[in-house]
Amino acid sequence: MSSCVTLKPPITTKNEKTDSYKYIYISPTNSLTSGSGATYAGQYYSSNKTVNPSDVIAGILSKEKFIRLPELKPEFADETLIVNYGESGKRNVGLGGYTIEVTINFISAKTYKEVCSCTAEGIGSTEADDIRKAITRCLSSLFSKE
Repeated sequence: MSSCVTLKPPITTKNEKTDSYKYIYISPTNSLTSGSGATYAGQYYSSNKTVNPSDVIAGILSKEKFIRLPELKPEFADETLIVNYGESGKRNVGLGGYTIEVTINFISAKTYKEVCSCTAEGIGSTEADDIRKAITRCLSSLFSKE
């Protein structure tokens, strides 16, 4: 069903370039476990998936050459972005399905002003898939080389 859904295009805001930043501090998030199941030939089969949004964000931003700090360091404030994540919406789509929307903000650790942000939705077979896909679409739109 998710292949039939048209996702809204990601929305990005860029108030400043991220080129001068080297470090990221990602606000901690909790893991989410979700599952799906189906009955086949009288037997019930299920699958559980877990996602921790901050881990997904860290992986993608590591590919963009950012270094993750375990805590904010005042001596690196000029070069550090604080990354905040939140689920910002849910949209019903056909036959009981839905998308999950996420928003990710990048805040200067020195000025506490927003440097950039992105919002995107995702859909998959579980909520964990929805979140992972939304984060990936969000950050891909923000850091696209186009």
